[in-house]
Amino acid sequence: MLSSLISLRAMRRAALGGVFCITALGAQAQLAPAQRWQHLDQQADGVPGISADRAYRELLAGRTPTPVLVAVIDSGIDSVHTDLKSILWRNTREIAGNGKDDDKNGYADDVRGWSYLGGKDGRNVDVENLESTRIYAQGRARYEGKKRDDFSKKEQRSFDLYETAKTAHLQARTEATTTVQRIEGLLALIGPAADALRQRSGSAALDSAALHQAAQAQPAVPGAPQLYALVHRQQAPGAEPVLARVRAALATTKSKLETQLNPDFNGRTAVGDDPTNLKQRDYGNADSQGPDAGHGTHCAGIIGAVRTNGVGMEGVADAVRIMSVRAVPDGDERDKDIANAIRYAVDNGAQIISMSFGKDFSPHKVAVDEAMRYADKKGVLLVHAAGNDSRDLDASPNNFPSNSYLDGKTIPNLITVGASSRFNTPDLVAGFSNYGPQHVDVFAPGVAIYSTVPGGGYDLKSGTSMACPVVAGMAAVLKAYYPTLTATQLKQCILQSAVVNHTQVRKPGTKTMVDFATLSRTGGIANLYGAVQQAQQVAGK
Repeated sequence: MLSSLISLRAMRRAALGGVFCITALGAQAQLAPAQRWQHLDQQADGVPGISADRAYRELLAGRTPTPVLVAVIDSGIDSVHTDLKSILWRNTREIAGNGKDDDKNGYADDVRGWSYLGGKDGRNVDVENLESTRIYAQGRARYEGKKRDDFSKKEQRSFDLYETAKTAHLQARTEATTTVQRIEGLLALIGPAADALRQRSGSAALDSAALHQAAQAQPAVPGAPQLYALVHRQQAPGAEPVLARVRAALATTKSKLETQLNPDFNGRTAVGDDPTNLKQRDYGNADSQGPDAGHGTHCAGIIGAVRTNGVGMEGVADAVRIMSVRAVPDGDERDKDIANAIRYAVDNGAQIISMSFGKDFSPHKVAVDEAMRYADKKGVLLVHAAGNDSRDLDASPNNFPSNSYLDGKTIPNLITVGASSRFNTPDLVAGFSNYGPQHVDVFAPGVAIYSTVPGGGYDLKSGTSMACPVVAGMAAVLKAYYPTLTATQLKQCILQSAVVNHTQVRKPGTKTMVDFATLSRTGGIANLYGAVQQAQQVAGK
């Protein structure tokens, strides 16, 4: 029923495409008793957090950090949120609103960052296709109905990519179409049931108690038992929230069919660039917040929401500036935009880059590889979310950006992060998280993480998107207190200090029980206390 139709796993990419985030549904958000559990310590609190409280209390108290600049490549960041506005990066070399490139960096009015999803006329891209849809749309005129042998050996690679993308696209469309039909069928059952029960009870609202009574006393009402079962399973206070979620899931999936999975949809026109020109950099606009900054704002708060203002929540890092680089739409990000976003962040002083996005196809990976090599050369650490497909990346490594270059060499300045929960139980590993000891470096808190959202609010979200900024925040702490550490040393400190955990867990996407330590390169959960100890040793040497 609802749990299978709009479960976390089913919705992992439905609303945000390549963005790796899952929003908690209603009462499910209440499963985490603490809204700051990621900061807690296994020994002191019995919670497998990153031991941030302990690190600040025992190792960093009384010390003066040097502020660190962290770039968040994402959907945008709310620039006026109370818990963020004081830590957002400001380009002091640029004069806001004069339409000029005052600092001669190639971008006019980039006071808070830059958006590669906007046009010079101020318009912004919100939704784009999935990459598989783009590849299919671009190749169907040339490859559809043809055979591999019809092309030269050089072009057979492009033909193979087209065929693989086409299969993925058609499968995704079929799944989305089936989901729409199932949700419509569900609504056709429980919607009239709710109306009938309201009429019989004389009440406009149906709370869970009233639904339970109706399910017992009026089984003749078609759909009443199913409606109550949904409310009970979702731990919702009544029928209205569940009906709203079902309708929202229907609208989201229909929208995905009309945009992300529609080969005739082009959401790029507002930008005005040449998407095929990978060398082009002079496009976009200064609106680094964009039309939907929910995901990026949440990630920014996890990294550095002000720790001392007594408002909302606390970020991991206490001395940080956050730069917003908007390059991730509702749908799959483009390789060209990500490559340019990395270069922009590096050229404007970012020391750490948080990247909570990803996709299954990367037709222009060479451009992203070059940008990552550039970041490595400049000493910048990259932190990337592992993805939310419950997938073994060692067996199915098509998750991009990947942890290796096209030539197979490991990217030395990149950390790939999986998501863990607050429970030392079989649920320690998030059921949605990707894993694999060759492709995922470490796990970090990523389930029911409370952080900032646009409009001055806060919300719980789950995903490797949340685990990624936890580790980026840790890296910022190490860099702030030990400024001489290089990107590779930051990575070394974080990975070597991970707390190995041998809890028997359910392998994501299966019922098979495995040792948690077998799911990542380190076998553990990132730990700030241990990382600071490692940093002390490395910096001392």
